Amino acid sequence: MQISDMKTRKPIIVGNWKMNKTIAEAVAFFDAIKDRLHDNADFGIAAPYTCLAQSVLAAKNCFVAAQNVHYETKGAFTGEISVEMLAELNVSWVVLGHSERRAYFNETDETVNKKVKAALAANITPIVCVGETLEEFEADRTREVVENSVARSLDGLTGEQIRKLVIAYEPVWAIGTGETATPEQAQEIHAHIRSLIAAKYGQEVADEISILYGGSVKPDNAKEIFSQPDIDGGLIGGAALNIDDFAKIIEGFNA
Repeated sequence: MQISDMKTRKPIIVGNWKMNKTIAEAVAFFDAIKDRLHDNADFGIAAPYTCLAQSVLAAKNCFVAAQNVHYETKGAFTGEISVEMLAELNVSWVVLGHSERRAYFNETDETVNKKVKAALAANITPIVCVGETLEEFEADRTREVVENSVARSLDGLTGEQIRKLVIAYEPVWAIGTGETATPEQAQEIHAHIRSLIAAKYGQEVADEISILYGGSVKPDNAKEIFSQPDIDGGLIGGAALNIDDFAKIIEGFNA
């Protein structure tokens, strides 16, 4: 797999481990892929909290992201982690608003918005997830749902703040299901998201922001998906747990 003719925006590939891998497994994973990493894309892993400190030490040229963070800096929030705690571990990326957080833990665009602002204030790069459910997709409401989610999740941000974040479009019906949006479907929504940013913040900001695709990306479909003009990389789920699959996706950018 070779990814060629990429955009001027540097590709970003983030593996989301979700609730998988012990510290020992994380170290073994990074040891196995470290020699396959290269400078043609930025690579990262969204690791469980327990792996974050050790993974930062092991990752070297692969950044490590948290999978969530609270919007308050401290307080009576049992089980939560603050941006200061992430910063102390030198974690400088965080995934926010993933569909599983929205579905299982009542995450909303409004709480995502608060978390985005907290992360940016701590110089942590948010990867802001948006996407439609199967019911919404079948009702032809994808554009409406995505438009509303982008507007609410990024409400109150300046153009300069927008430049410092990443958006991930993840059709919920394609996450962990084996189903994938066609490259044309994904490109259409990515282009729509970029047009929303352009309309509010100007074309220059829209051209700079990276928009990732998430939804059953595998080595055999990654090339076609990532070759689309408005798709700047991926938030990879299941394939990121397998060393060989993730390595093949990594090597696809080493043209």
